[in-house]
Amino acid sequence: MFNVNDLFHGQMYHLASTHAVAEIVHLAALRTMSSRHPVLALLQRLMYQAYAIRPIGNNILFNPGGLIDQNSVFSNVAVRKFATDFYPTVAGPVRSNYFEANLRSRGLLNATHGPDLPHFPFYEDGARIIKVIRTFIQSFVKSIYKSDKVLAKDWELQAWIAEANGAAEVIDFPPTPLKKRKHLVDILTHMAWLTGVSHHVLNQGEPVTTSGVLPLHPGSLYAPVPGEKGVVDSLLPWLPNEQKSVDQISFLALFNRPQIVENNRTLRYMFNSESLLAGTVRAVAAANERFMEEMGHISQEISNRKFDDDGLSQGMPFIWTGMDPGVIPFYLSV
Repeated sequence: MFNVNDLFHGQMYHLASTHAVAEIVHLAALRTMSSRHPVLALLQRLMYQAYAIRPIGNNILFNPGGLIDQNSVFSNVAVRKFATDFYPTVAGPVRSNYFEANLRSRGLLNATHGPDLPHFPFYEDGARIIKVIRTFIQSFVKSIYKSDKVLAKDWELQAWIAEANGAAEVIDFPPTPLKKRKHLVDILTHMAWLTGVSHHVLNQGEPVTTSGVLPLHPGSLYAPVPGEKGVVDSLLPWLPNEQKSVDQISFLALFNRPQIVENNRTLRYMFNSESLLAGTVRAVAAANERFMEEMGHISQEISNRKFDDDGLSQGMPFIWTGMDPGVIPFYLSV
């Protein structure tokens, strides 16, 4: 029962915490910045194919009788209510959902109560990856703005920040006017994290390989929940039959994107775009080369993981590869 709820929560939370947040920040930029502005060029790269979720979601996922209704414990109506409830409260705020801030607020990092987690694969991999992302973003921002004073005088950038805080109603966005380069680095690093990492930890190939694997992770229960303990002799009535099992596997497999590896559309190549790099200085191109090299090292390490002599990997009884930069897309894949 927990796994059923967890699968639904993860898939619907990802809609509100990655797609919805990245879209509204990007749309505010489109409304205020020139198509030639380098910051918009970076956002355009990160938002590659991002809006595909809209027609696909409306036509086959969240429509009445669609794939959610066919495979999930909750209906398409519940999906919309979940997003409506969670976006303004938990998933939508920007700064409080920065990588480490989010973990601290949940008591998972630097908690003032209880013992520290001895092993935390998500944080161990995520901290390394977001550091590499931030390093590139810092080089990119410094190439555009030689000082905080220069940034403060960029009226297009300031119009974007004002729009995000104003008409767009982005929740918990850095306040206007933006005065420091480091705050722009924070925004862009978070956008890259949402589109290139956070999304795929919950969606893309994750459900079909981890959180939605049968028989222990069904999308729904197929018999009423027992009203008392000790009356269940078999779990089979609650599990999907052969046809529903095929339906669930096929549904979740739709989100997998194995072809991105051969097309160099993985996280490793997030910034390796001619249209993005063409108008930048040599330092940014060099930063991209370092980015690809470091992501390649992380990918190799993750893909080579094995169990140790105690049958553990990263202290866990499973091998976690959900953040492999050589496998996950750099964009909000649908």
